[in-house]
Amino acid sequence: MKFLRYGPKGQEKPGCLDDAGNIRDLSDHTCDFSGGTVAISALQRLKSIDINSLPIIEGNPRIGCALADVPNFFCIGLNYAKHAAETGSILPPEPLIFNKATSALNGPFDTIKTPQGSTHLDWEVELGVVIGKEASYVSEEDALDYIAAFCTINDVSEREFQKNRGGQWVKGKSAPTFGPVGPYLVTPDEIEDPQNLSLSCSVNSEVQQNSNTSDMIFSVAQIISSMSQYFTLRVGDIIATGTPEGVGAGKKPTPQFLQDGDVVELTVENLGTQRLTVVG
Repeated sequence: MKFLRYGPKGQEKPGCLDDAGNIRDLSDHTCDFSGGTVAISALQRLKSIDINSLPIIEGNPRIGCALADVPNFFCIGLNYAKHAAETGSILPPEPLIFNKATSALNGPFDTIKTPQGSTHLDWEVELGVVIGKEASYVSEEDALDYIAAFCTINDVSEREFQKNRGGQWVKGKSAPTFGPVGPYLVTPDEIEDPQNLSLSCSVNSEVQQNSNTSDMIFSVAQIISSMSQYFTLRVGDIIATGTPEGVGAGKKPTPQFLQDGDVVELTVENLGTQRLTVVG
């Protein structure tokens, strides 16, 4: 099933998509999508509702960030072999985990705001995973059972902040609007194999990234299992599982960065497309 949030920014309502592509309202059945309301059990309850009994939302409402809030916004760095190669990096022996500020959450059709002093604004299409039950010391074999939903994520990055300002990557990953999520939360029953999904990103209609999750160094199951050995993953946590080759910073001979007015379009197979405009 595909869940979503629709309506003006700050006034979004929960909904879902029917087979005809209509938005159906879920306001009578859940308050929103965040924390406990995206637990596997909670989404299973919503899936049991007769979708044809839900009100159809007319018109073309804004589609908001697929999650109202998250306990943690985790990211995995250098998780595609070809991306590691384009950056000249050594393949990590374990998943390289870092945080993105939860205040970076953004809608899939909203704007990317260029931070003050930014000169190296970059794109990253990624497969997103939403945790649906508390995960601690999870085996790789059981890890996929902890997923509530998959989604499309743009891990927007400011490379100069990330690499040259000291400390962790979080500085270059966390400006407001740097975390577009959605348009949908797609339940695992609709994804046959998370390790065989195409994903792509274009800037001003020119394809920059075009790859498949099969190029991941660490699979989704390996990522969840590994993370859970070091800390407890909470219901509603989101994980951006890494980006493939084709980021602006890796362009040769001259890196390419986003400019005011650029339009960034990202798609992960079966999870939906984002379309975001950069504003100064």
